[in-house]
Formats: sequence, C-alpha cells, structure tokens
Amino acid sequence: MRVYHLNCGTMHPIFPRRHGVCHCLLIETNDGLVLVDTGLGLRDYTNPTPFVRLFTASIRSPRDLEETAARQVVRLGFATEDVRHIVLTHLHLDHTGGLPDFPRAKVHVFAQEYEAAMNPRRLNIIERAYVAMHWAHGPKWVNHSLGGRRWFGFDCMQVMKGISFKVLLIPLTGHSRGHCGVAVETPDGWLLHCGDAYMSHSEVDPDHPHSPLPGWMARRLLPHVPRLRALVHDHGDKVQLFCAHDPFEFPKFQSDD
Repeated sequence: MRVYHLNCGTMHPIFPRRHGVCHCLLIETNDGLVLVDTGLGLRDYTNPTPFVRLFTASIRSPRDLEETAARQVVRLGFATEDVRHIVLTHLHLDHTGGLPDFPRAKVHVFAQEYEAAMNPRRLNIIERAYVAMHWAHGPKWVNHSLGGRRWFGFDCMQVMKGISFKVLLIPLTGHSRGHCGVAVETPDGWLLHCGDAYMSHSEVDPDHPHSPLPGWMARRLLPHVPRLRALVHDHGDKVQLFCAHDPFEFPKFQSDD
C-alpha cells in the first residue's frame, strides 16, 4: 500500500487568523484508490453556489484548481475513475466538494451523518454547512452503523472488506451529528484522520495541551479532545493523529509520501 497526503483546499480565514489546509488522504489498495475526505472540488471554483462562493471568500481561498483532489490524482499518474471508494469524516462542504469529481466511487459515511446532511436542522448553524450540490449527482452511498466493535477504546466500524488492510470509521460526534475519524492501518502503525474533532495539534499534546478556543466553546464543539489526547499519551507509538485543517501537521506527513 501507499498513502499520499494531499492538501485539497488552502485557507486564509479572517477568523481565526491563521493559515489552513484541507488535509485529505489518497491510498493505493488492491481494490483501486481510496480517498479520505475530498476537500473542495472543481465546481466549487468554476460554478459555485452562492453559499459556496461566500464560504470560499470568507476563508480567502486562492481558488486553485490544481489543489483539487481530481487534479492531484491525475498528477500522481492515476485517472479519476481509479478512485473506487471515498470515506468521509463528515459531510460539511469543505470535506465533500470533490464528490462530483469522482461519480463512480462508493461513498462511505456514518449513518448518523448521512441523516443529518439529508435532513439538516435549518436553525442550526453547523448544519447550514451542508451543500446538497455536492451530492446532486447521486453518489453510491454506503452508510455504516455501529456493531459493537472497538479500537483502542473507541467505538468503530469497518468500512470495507476485500482489501489488505483495515479502514475504520471512529465516531467522534460533536462537530456534527455523525462526525467520525477515519483510522487507516499501515505497515508502520495506524493513521487517524480526526477530521474536525480538533483544530490544532497543541490540543492533543499530552505534555503541553493548549486550545485556541475558549474553554466553553472547546467543550461544546470538540468534546473528544481529552480522549484523543489520552490516545496520544497511551498509544502514540502505535497511532499517529492529524486533523483536517492544521497547517503545521500537514508538512510532517507530506514529507513521508
């Protein structure tokens, strides 16, 4: 197997005033390519909805088509049709914008997140971040539900069978109703894509933890940070964590490609 770390959407938001990325994974398997999250897609830049246009303006996106997963897959020598599976941490627009660029892929998601996206609570600001345009093409959804499995003390769901390593959905709800991490088994140990379960690597530092958010906001939006910090403390030799948008984590993993 081979794992590629891709930035599929550079961000320069006004708040918080910090550079950001959309950290996605591309994995070579014996059943084609697996993409973990998609970042922003081609149409988000070329024909966006008004909401997507507002979002990309607010994050001061460079709107670089070369950053899309579709363009990066091709630059790596593959075809977009080689992406057979997409595994999503959740369905917010900066994680699903590339779905239309891979229309043949099976799209794996936690059933609770699928329900939240298909039936969003309109008065909930978090659930206004779902953009139906991203699945208007009719993806091949594969919804997953809990079945009693555990992974390092966390609930988990095995995403697909028939490949030579494990890919798991790890429920880390809070940022959204069905938000998950995605755990990938590699010869060197586990990778855990934490999605938006934390914002900065400093939050899961077991020795010097620090959150960029006020305490009440962190407890409300990022309730799993203490568990993830404990995972680093107890099993950091077996599991490497990273989140979706931390620009300081991304180069470390990118250098391993």
